[in-house]
Amino acid sequence: MQLETRSAVSAIIVTYNPGFAALRLLLDAIIPQVEQVFIIDNGSTADIAAWLVEQDIQVDLVRLGDNFGIAKAQNRGIAEARARGATFILLLDQDSLPAPDMVAKLLSAARTKITNGVKLACVGPRYSDVRQNNPPPFIRTRGLRLERQACTRADAVVDVDYLIASGCLIPMSALDDVGGMREELFIDYVDIEWGLRAQQKGYSSFGVCAALMRHDLGDEPVLFRGRQIPVHSPIRHYYHFRNAIWLYRQPWLRLNWKVIDGSRLLLKFVFYSLMTVPRLQHAKMMTMGVFHGFIGKMGKKAGNA
Repeated sequence: MQLETRSAVSAIIVTYNPGFAALRLLLDAIIPQVEQVFIIDNGSTADIAAWLVEQDIQVDLVRLGDNFGIAKAQNRGIAEARARGATFILLLDQDSLPAPDMVAKLLSAARTKITNGVKLACVGPRYSDVRQNNPPPFIRTRGLRLERQACTRADAVVDVDYLIASGCLIPMSALDDVGGMREELFIDYVDIEWGLRAQQKGYSSFGVCAALMRHDLGDEPVLFRGRQIPVHSPIRHYYHFRNAIWLYRQPWLRLNWKVIDGSRLLLKFVFYSLMTVPRLQHAKMMTMGVFHGFIGKMGKKAGNA
């Protein structure tokens, strides 16, 4: 990969019925850090355009008119950023809150890796969930072990298999080569699939410990053996299990990753069936997701708003 000589960063914020207070905090935090901001709205009922005018916020708004899923919205934002000449894109969820210097820290790490000849897929921040005791670690696999890459130094840059989408800084050149997000996944495993696909093509991803972002993972967590376990709604568990099974069926995916993630998926099935309510609904949706993953029934689930 050639060294990026410019640093035009386009932020892409995907919205779906956002809380305006949180969205305002995000926009106030990210607008000073990037060259342009695109809001890609997935069919929100609220009038985001009117709210932006009322708040006197100057960003580019693209309304998709319906909920087409996170992957399609991200791809639309990437296309808009590419047309504007962006060299990096920054993906953000509507409720994330980056630190004032997050983008600068990510860019610095990205430039260093590129200068050193690394085929860079993406870099991402260390995120904290205020409901958790500690920031979640970065993840990589080695053999049949899952290694949690905690930040032992504030300035550490750690090797990872993938990064969560929100806060992820991606060179446009990597997107041009690896391709965009898989829209048939709709939501869940979109970032994991892209990161692993990039890795399979020889690209590397890194967690940047000095770059910080607040991000709540999942709905209200469940306390289990002293740990706060993130949970989602039954429909999100449907997508999670369906897309995991679909990913395991891809011929390019490493066998060790299938074994490690598959064993964790089994444990999640047991946990969510027993520890989340309504238990029967969670078990039903996860089971349906597994079946649809095996038969390749993808896209937006019928009846899903």
